[in-house]
Amino acid sequence: MNFRRRGHREEPEINFIPLIDLLLVILIFLMVTTTYSRFSELQVSLPQAEGKAEEKKNAELRVEVSRSGDYLVNGRRPDDKSVAALAKLLQTLSSGKQSPVVIISADAQATHQAVVSVMEAARVAGLSQLTFATQTVTP
Repeated sequence: MNFRRRGHREEPEINFIPLIDLLLVILIFLMVTTTYSRFSELQVSLPQAEGKAEEKKNAELRVEVSRSGDYLVNGRRPDDKSVAALAKLLQTLSSGKQSPVVIISADAQATHQAVVSVMEAARVAGLSQLTFATQTVTP
């Protein structure tokens, strides 16, 4: 028994819609993730000169904070542990120096308040450049 119909056979179709959807998604992904570099519109050839760049080093004020909260500024102790006394000493040592950098070397066990007091004293003394000294860990 042959149950097939003869004569009418459907041709297979290729559906391009999923392919177009996939290509659009890939195109959008590439557009979002690509970085575009901008080229300058002027081609400039810079002049040449011999010489070294001058290394300008600002004056440093090293503030050491001990575990117990004692302060030492460039080897000198303030009158007491107050912010005002520390600010007065910072201002005295920074007079005549152009934009000195305050380097805070605090003990790892020093209180947070002691370090904040140094930062506050530097602000009162008019010193805005602060940095913290750390040591590297060797494996």
